[in-house]
Amino acid sequence: MINGVLNIYKEPGYTSGDVVAKLRGMYRQRKVGHTGTLDPAAEGVLPVCLGSATKLVGMMTDETKTYRAVLLLGVETDTQDTTGTVRASCPPEKLAALTEEQVREAVLSFSGELLQVPPMYSALKFHGQKLVDLARQGIEVERKARPVTVHHIEIGRIELPRVWFTVTCSRGTYIRTICHDIGRKLGTGGAMEHLVRTRVGRFTAEQALKLSDIQRMTAEGTQDRAVISVEEIFGDLPGFTSRDAELDKFLNNGNPFGTAYYPAGEGMLRVYNSAGDFIGVYRYSAERGMWMAVHIFR
Repeated sequence: MINGVLNIYKEPGYTSGDVVAKLRGMYRQRKVGHTGTLDPAAEGVLPVCLGSATKLVGMMTDETKTYRAVLLLGVETDTQDTTGTVRASCPPEKLAALTEEQVREAVLSFSGELLQVPPMYSALKFHGQKLVDLARQGIEVERKARPVTVHHIEIGRIELPRVWFTVTCSRGTYIRTICHDIGRKLGTGGAMEHLVRTRVGRFTAEQALKLSDIQRMTAEGTQDRAVISVEEIFGDLPGFTSRDAELDKFLNNGNPFGTAYYPAGEGMLRVYNSAGDFIGVYRYSAERGMWMAVHIFR
């Protein structure tokens, strides 16, 4: 079984599930999972975990993400993007009266800690059913606003009725909803016309591979070269290597170890046994006075 992470560039037209299904076939293994859904019409970075690296899915889903978006002012749709059905449109004269300064002020106001109501067309669940499935049946349910963080928002250019902007944000932030809410704030309506995810944590679009790249590598028998090892993912962390055969017995089972072996500290630690095998990552617990396993990859 292959263990590690693929930095995939999802192209428009594929669902995130489609990408996982195709990679299962290329790598001939079932244990494959993506780290955060991208809408079918969207494109960009989609890290995919293989084998034991699927333990990282939750952690990587929490990573900060960066997007480039195009907002089309003047329309509202049921999906909050331009793939949906138009529910309302703005009179041309009202749209024409908008100034760039008004638009700039509205866009930049969506920065910091926000409360965001997730869209009906989303994979979130309501009583066990996906909201998108309910929406397709014509059912709309009340959704609670959720806290999200927009770390940075920057306008690229404004050519009304379109606005190009970049957002760096927390997990769970819907860029479609930001576009919708900007349109509401301006009184014109708005929908997302295009979306590219350019970064997920350390993974960037410039370094990402398309499915066609992996397919070519598979034909060449070199697809394993595309996989980033779990150890490399944590390469920026300090490391600790056991020098004690007795300690190895504990580490190989993912058991905690004390400060007699490694001093207390902040953050996570890469841990190896005395043979140099990567065991996993640990975090110090002040409450227990020990280094506790976060993820074991043995």
